[in-house]
Amino acid sequence: MSAQRKKRSDVIKFTIKMQKKLLVLFLFILAAFVGLSVRLFLINRDNGEEYKKQVLSHQEYDSAIIPFKRGEIVDANGTVLAVSNKVYNVILDTKLLLRKEDYLEPTLSALNRFFAIDAGTVRSYIASHPDSSYYVMAKRVGYEEKTAFEEFCKDEEQGANIKGVWFENEYKREYPNGRLACDVIGFTTGDNAGTYGLEEYYNEILSGTNGREYGYLNDDSTLERTTIAARDGNNIQLTIDANIQTIVEKYLRAYNEEYKDNARPGNGAQNLGCIIMDVDTAGILAMASYPDFDLNDVRNTDNLLGMPLLDKDGKKVSGEVVTQEALAEMDDQLMYQHLNGLWKNFCIVDSYEPGSVSKPFTVAAALESGSITGNETYLCEGKLHVGDHNIKCHQTFGDGVLTVQEGIERSCNVVLMNVAFALGKEKFVDYQHTFGFGLKTNVDLAGEARTASMVYNKSNIGMTDLATNSFGQSFNATMIQMITGFCSLINGGNYYAPHMASRITTADGATIENIEPRLLKQTISRSTSDTILEYCNTVVTGEFGTGKTARPAGYMIGGKTGTAETLPRGNKEYVVSFMGYAPADDPQIAIYVVVDRPNVPLGQQDNARHATGIVKKVLTEVLPYLNIFMTEELSDKEREELAELEIQIRTPQGAEKEPALDEDGNPIEPETQEEGAEGETPKEGEEGSEEQPEEAPKPDQSWKNFPKDPETGFLVDPETGAYIDPELGTVMGGGSLLGETPETGTSGEPPAQGEEEGSEGTE
Repeated sequence: MSAQRKKRSDVIKFTIKMQKKLLVLFLFILAAFVGLSVRLFLINRDNGEEYKKQVLSHQEYDSAIIPFKRGEIVDANGTVLAVSNKVYNVILDTKLLLRKEDYLEPTLSALNRFFAIDAGTVRSYIASHPDSSYYVMAKRVGYEEKTAFEEFCKDEEQGANIKGVWFENEYKREYPNGRLACDVIGFTTGDNAGTYGLEEYYNEILSGTNGREYGYLNDDSTLERTTIAARDGNNIQLTIDANIQTIVEKYLRAYNEEYKDNARPGNGAQNLGCIIMDVDTAGILAMASYPDFDLNDVRNTDNLLGMPLLDKDGKKVSGEVVTQEALAEMDDQLMYQHLNGLWKNFCIVDSYEPGSVSKPFTVAAALESGSITGNETYLCEGKLHVGDHNIKCHQTFGDGVLTVQEGIERSCNVVLMNVAFALGKEKFVDYQHTFGFGLKTNVDLAGEARTASMVYNKSNIGMTDLATNSFGQSFNATMIQMITGFCSLINGGNYYAPHMASRITTADGATIENIEPRLLKQTISRSTSDTILEYCNTVVTGEFGTGKTARPAGYMIGGKTGTAETLPRGNKEYVVSFMGYAPADDPQIAIYVVVDRPNVPLGQQDNARHATGIVKKVLTEVLPYLNIFMTEELSDKEREELAELEIQIRTPQGAEKEPALDEDGNPIEPETQEEGAEGETPKEGEEGSEEQPEEAPKPDQSWKNFPKDPETGFLVDPETGAYIDPELGTVMGGGSLLGETPETGTSGEPPAQGEEEGSEGTE
């Protein structure tokens, strides 16, 4: 018993001893916790905002977006037309800035100094949002500005109290050449999406995919980062040549400057357009229209001045143009109507009645179908009675008996109407479809117009419609439709899809796809194409050719002029044009220029020289650039003109023609060369000749004796007061071609559905 008592006593003594030790340990731990709590309180009081900022920055960093870089657009030679450059948004953390009073003034001062940020605006924001951690003070500042600010902040004295400012990465779309090819390229919106032109059409290809950067704590409480890189957009290389594009735009602007505010307030014309196309591939070398705009400043309203004034429905207000006063009165909706009119591409969006440039299509269809042989002759007495209408020719005095070729050379409406009658309504409609009229070409640009409702079909075309359609009246087309179809007429009948892009590459330059020319169909045979070339060459080379003023010095070209009266008929307002190609014997490029209502007095607008003058100037520079050599001798005057333009005269060895010699070896002047010389009409009985009537009516030449108006240079008909072209004898501003129209019957206008302001063919 005594042993058990002793053991129990020892246990009691040990337990009491341990309890005392445990009490001391507990008090010690309690004191440590109290001390730690006090320390945490002090840290939170003095440095809480700073540590909180670090945590918040990690949270923001965890979901940070890495923006992609939009692909570049470059021309055929690699010249950059559109590029995305890295820029930075300036962000303010208000809570961090307000942690100490010493931070506010130095920070605001630095922001104003480096980024021109208004201190008052920032103060107002801080006062109303003291707990904000994200305030965008400036967008898209450059790398140089950002770097200068950061270097300033590193200075221990000046930058020590600059707090709460950080930068967010972004890309800004820029166009190094400003206005160049603005209608073709288009632009991007604030969210990096393409709108208009190539930017919209190839938006998915140019766009990439944003990346992300994530952060997390591992098992050791160490911050780890995971990055999913952004995938940049692909690049697009064009068939456009920036040098050719520059030449075209230069002369469109020069025309506008010459005729601006001439006969009426406003631009030199309501619209100007020019397309240059590779004949054998339909690759577009240049496409431009006027008025234009700066791609880096697309909403600059100064570009609207001189444009036709629009109403709230987007319709033109007759006779009115945009002025500073009109701009000041526009609301947002009306302003957008006008900007949309500025941004659109006239070459693919606007439709119009093409006029006489469509005559080669009518003749080609008749030849190809076997409806005519090309040896036919037709009598032109200045008009032709069709149905209930007397349809006029632009040569109201009559041209007499003409061959089909002479009908093209002189642009005779009567000849073309007879050719169309031989072709017939159904075949005419079929060939219009074959040549692409009424169909979209599907050129790789956003916004191409649909014109299906603006051409006739077999169920609604009448004889009067057939007659007026034959020379480009009463149906509408776009510039891209006209030149694409025309290339098939002169290249052997191959209709290629028009295209702007030639290659797609990655951001690293690796080729993804070569965009080859796409042959869609055969419109006519090679023999018919050769005949059309022969006919169109005489438009420039023939004695009565309407396109002689389009020929650049040293070159022989072919083509067709066009003059079309707009709606309403009789308003004496015209769309004039020239469709041409060079060289004449082996076309390599086609060019189409349209001048929509030139700013000259009414009665003088229907002069194709407004278009041929632009063509001549453009080709004078473009052909040497393309290494297309001169083949024709230059006159002294032409040499002087080229010297003024500093155009290199490129004539290959042996290209200059030797003069014709007589029996004694003496040079023969061109006008005294014997019959049968090159370019002369074959004699009776020779191949290609057509026996003429013994007493064929001769054209009325009395106009040659009319008095000349000293101001305009035109001849004046003493009976009617009409202006007469002194070289061609054509009546200027002659009014509607449909004369003596009865109150009932066919109007001769395009189909009513979808009708736009159009034109009536006249030369």
